Amino acid sequence: MTARGTLSRELVISAAAAVADRNGINAVSMRTVGAELGVKAMSIYHHVSDKEALLDALAEWVFAQIALPVVGDPWREAMTTRAVSARAVLGQHPWGLGMLESRPVPGPALMRHHDRVVGCLMSQGFSALLATHAFSTLDAYIYGFVLTEVSLPFAAEGETEADFAARVAPSEAEYPHLARALEQLFAQESYAFSDEFLDGLNLILDGLAQRLAAAQGYERPTGADPRRA
Repeated sequence: MTARGTLSRELVISAAAAVADRNGINAVSMRTVGAELGVKAMSIYHHVSDKEALLDALAEWVFAQIALPVVGDPWREAMTTRAVSARAVLGQHPWGLGMLESRPVPGPALMRHHDRVVGCLMSQGFSALLATHAFSTLDAYIYGFVLTEVSLPFAAEGETEADFAARVAPSEAEYPHLARALEQLFAQESYAFSDEFLDGLNLILDGLAQRLAAAQGYERPTGADPRRA
């Protein structure tokens, strides 16, 4: 039991995250958070004004868990670190997938996160437009990968991708290409879907590096005569 006098905003938000981790974001309410803390729901109102404010705070809490890029660091390493961190955080708290960009009033953690990502990219030569393309593409990939990862339909604890593929093996007569691909894929004993994350991320980063190099290659050197460009 938590005494009302020992409650804090941080404890309330942590309790809300615990409720969401266990039962999903729709289970979060002033009542369920109060029950998690062992206090009446009315005690929660001393720290957050209502459920919407609690959800805003949860979205901020998730953003605060993700590693922030450092402006001035090499962009590729910074984006990799951020992507790996975001995947880990969202994998642990998958309810955050639908919240990170959906709250109507962005909080300081969200704004700080966006500012750092854009700043890191633009400090390394990305235009505002290319930085926006990069940010959008990377987040779509991270969120989509985590959603797939947490939804994989393994029936039993400890079942591997190879076990699952064998259990639902497609008919070679009906699906010859898929059957052949799976046979070749799982001939490699070390294959795991989780390893796809960095491979896919590097494909995106390779493409961004090419776009950045092309954009910088077309930039006119300072002081160049425009009539000779």
